[in-house]
Amino acid sequence: MLHERYYVEKAKYDRLIARKNSKTDFYNGVFDRYEYPVLTREHIPLTWRYDLNPSTNPYFMERLGINAVMNSGAVELDGKFYLVARIEGNDRKSFFGVAESDNGIDGFRFWDYPILLPDTCPEETNVYDMRLTKHEDGYIYGVFCSESKDTSVNDLSAAVAAAGIVRTKDLKNWERLPNLVTLRSPQQRNVVLHPEFVNGKYAFYTRPMDDFIETGSGGGIGFGLCDDITHAVIDEEKMTSLRRYHTITEAKNGAGAVPIKTDKGWIHIAHGVRNTAAGLRYVIYAFATALDDPSRVIAEPSGLLIGPRGEERVGDVSNVVFTNGAIAAADGTVYIYYASSDTRMHVATTTIDRLVDYVFNTPSDPLRSVECVAQRCDLIRKNLEYLDRQ
Repeated sequence: MLHERYYVEKAKYDRLIARKNSKTDFYNGVFDRYEYPVLTREHIPLTWRYDLNPSTNPYFMERLGINAVMNSGAVELDGKFYLVARIEGNDRKSFFGVAESDNGIDGFRFWDYPILLPDTCPEETNVYDMRLTKHEDGYIYGVFCSESKDTSVNDLSAAVAAAGIVRTKDLKNWERLPNLVTLRSPQQRNVVLHPEFVNGKYAFYTRPMDDFIETGSGGGIGFGLCDDITHAVIDEEKMTSLRRYHTITEAKNGAGAVPIKTDKGWIHIAHGVRNTAAGLRYVIYAFATALDDPSRVIAEPSGLLIGPRGEERVGDVSNVVFTNGAIAAADGTVYIYYASSDTRMHVATTTIDRLVDYVFNTPSDPLRSVECVAQRCDLIRKNLEYLDRQ
């Protein structure tokens, strides 16, 4: 017989899954925010956390606790929305789980089991932050960070980051491919696979890094091609969206969601990082690259698209929003899935038309304070003249 507490916790879980999500009164004309996160640690099934047998767990204790759910890849299949979330256990190890929803804004429910990846890298200790790409070759690819101990130094916190690659047709059966090799960059993370062939080759957006945390000589988001994704090797990385002094990308930046194709260009939703007195601050920004050359930036609006607000600012790693998944639905709605403070998952919704307007018509950053003020004064002048004419 189940422990009496099981029924209490199960009722709480069922209420959470059934809870409806609604838009807040936040307004900027670009996107809508929602009242509740779409995934939290409370969304993890009880069967993943508790031993339900009273004879082996008489006090109904969590045996394998969950600390956070964050940084989800996203894909739409057959009219349903799927998030492949990074789930961090109380033991600090991350793994992936598939959560499914009918509408993309609430009702996300994890499948019965998490994803057990093929164990092809014995040195690999941790995996996280999977980007999902529906590629024109017919596969869904997952590109994620594969973390291993850095054995070259006597430091227990030293790690090495590589881009792991898996592929699937159904999110259930996963084939592990060799990790991405970039000949000119010692480490890689935040790597995204472009959804189409470029010049007959597989194309990746990369983030060249000198070590696990610091980008060092890495100047921004890279772009590289490879002939064979089953043994992916990139020998040259061109730079796309660059890091710049005293901007939201000053410390580092990285690709986020898979680029969204529009009539005017590929829209990228990425993350930028700057240093503050309280530590690193992560925000989400957008830019566009050319349809005929996805490495060439053709529009980059000033500043951030999404920043942490209110309760989003508090968590395991505070003052952070981060995205590695978005879905552009057939009706033109765009669902941007983002984590806040390495703790929980949210959704913001917009449309293709609004994103195109935002990316191509928002002024770029003039990079100097005096010129930023002049830019704003010009907007004010035009507005006042327009109001006078009404």
